Amino acid sequence: MRATLIYGAGDVRVEDVPDPTIRAATDAVVRVLRSCVCGSDLWPYGSRTATEHGDRIGHEFLGVVTDVGADVVGLARGDVVVAPFAFADNTCEFCREGLHTSCPDGGFWGSQDTDGGQGEAVRVPLADGTLVKLPIEADSTDSALLASLLTLSDVYATGHHCAVTAGVSGRTTVTVIGDGAVGLCAVLAARRLGAERIILMGRHTARTDIGRRFGATDVVAERGAEGAALVRELTGGAGTHAVLECVGLEPALRTALAVVRAGGTVSRVGVPQYDSARMDRGTFLRNITLTGGVAPARAYIEELLPGILDGSVEPGLVFDRAVSLDDVPTGYREMADRTALKVIITP
Repeated sequence: MRATLIYGAGDVRVEDVPDPTIRAATDAVVRVLRSCVCGSDLWPYGSRTATEHGDRIGHEFLGVVTDVGADVVGLARGDVVVAPFAFADNTCEFCREGLHTSCPDGGFWGSQDTDGGQGEAVRVPLADGTLVKLPIEADSTDSALLASLLTLSDVYATGHHCAVTAGVSGRTTVTVIGDGAVGLCAVLAARRLGAERIILMGRHTARTDIGRRFGATDVVAERGAEGAALVRELTGGAGTHAVLECVGLEPALRTALAVVRAGGTVSRVGVPQYDSARMDRGTFLRNITLTGGVAPARAYIEELLPGILDGSVEPGLVFDRAVSLDDVPTGYREMADRTALKVIITP
């Protein structure tokens, strides 16, 4: 079969690899219907040291079950499923607490001798705990629905995690930092949780227009101290109760700490590209909480699924470019060049 491998910075290739097979009784094999390129894939794409042998990449996919191991009881051939970006048993103490990314038997796609999601098929360990069956047919041609369902594997669930850990509700004002796919989904999640005032900090009009459609009430294009001052001005000088940091760069975190209201919460879900977060005397005196982290997407899929199915939310709007599997290198280049927001991969 064909799959995506990364060899080094800027070097992504689509090559023939062995077909996935059942290795353990708890495995399933899934034929991929949709996958995508994630913003976090751009970090290795921009900095990975060149290697002689490529590694599988990609961690967001949905597809059709084509084979199951002897111990798989909740899935059958022909089921349409979505996979969260980390596999887990869904039974351990961490999974029961909603922390599937800390499952001691779990892991991440493209590591620990597992397949990446950007390929024609994927072997799924711990299939019963990992995969969520979707109430659609394997031959569905509703591209918009498939795109929105795919966001459950990562970006919509991650935006939701950011809003949940920040304590967003109908009583909170919110600032979202970052107009990437996760930031836009954080806007959508905050609105879904009842926030009525949502300030989106982003400077790409095509993206912030989606943010407004998702529920942003204000857009601040300026960055740094100027942007923070504008957020303060919009909130009467106080800042917002919750700040959702969806970038992962230190300047974004500094902005978050500058615009959060006294007693408020900063939640960060952008993969940190810095070594430490400074919580100085000023943030101490203002009683600021810093939270967030890697999103346990599996914990949220059933909660978020009904809104997609009934059409009340459409997170799939974050996909603005579709490519075939063989054109995945082009998709990476376009996302790295910021000419595409998020690339969906179709068969």
